[in-house]
Amino acid sequence: MAWMETYAWLKGNENQDLYQQLLDDAATMPARNAKRKKVVHPEDMPWEMSRQGILKHLFNEGMNTRIETVDAYMQIIPGGSRSGKHRHLAEECVYVLEGRGYDLHQDCDVEITDTYHWKPQDKVQRFDWEAGDVIYIPPNTIHQHFNADPDRPVRLISAINRIFKHCGLNDLEQLEDAPEYRPNTKLTAEKVAEYLRAKVAA
Repeated sequence: MAWMETYAWLKGNENQDLYQQLLDDAATMPARNAKRKKVVHPEDMPWEMSRQGILKHLFNEGMNTRIETVDAYMQIIPGGSRSGKHRHLAEECVYVLEGRGYDLHQDCDVEITDTYHWKPQDKVQRFDWEAGDVIYIPPNTIHQHFNADPDRPVRLISAINRIFKHCGLNDLEQLEDAPEYRPNTKLTAEKVAEYLRAKVAA
């Protein structure tokens, strides 16, 4: 009989106010949101010299903005240079603000059982782009951006959904670093301008 499982579900003396915490969180959210930014000014957008390249974060979970589900950054690629190469489970959209270049994309075969495995396919595809274009990067695709102009920088806006991370799917792997990357480099407007004037050695 179904009631025989009474002996199982009656076990335990642990108490937690988890539902009350949800109510409290909902009640205090308006006050918290009033202190979060609805407009982010350029001076409040942090720079980062990352393994993926030179980034200026427009909005990110760590920036105390009202944006709940999307992270976005502007990426600057000096003339003739390239981004890092990476792969992540979330899809990504990239708007080309300035410059011209191309992407190399390599799809991966994925197996999800008790563990997660991925294997790159042999085929690598090239996609050319220029200012005004949008680049779509499918889930779990190895990708890299290349600046095709040796004299002018590329500026890209990347947007990615942060829900993947909160669902336990923050599968992000760096496969190659951007040429400009040096650990512990602190970027300033002046330093970024130097990178933009520099020519990448062939």
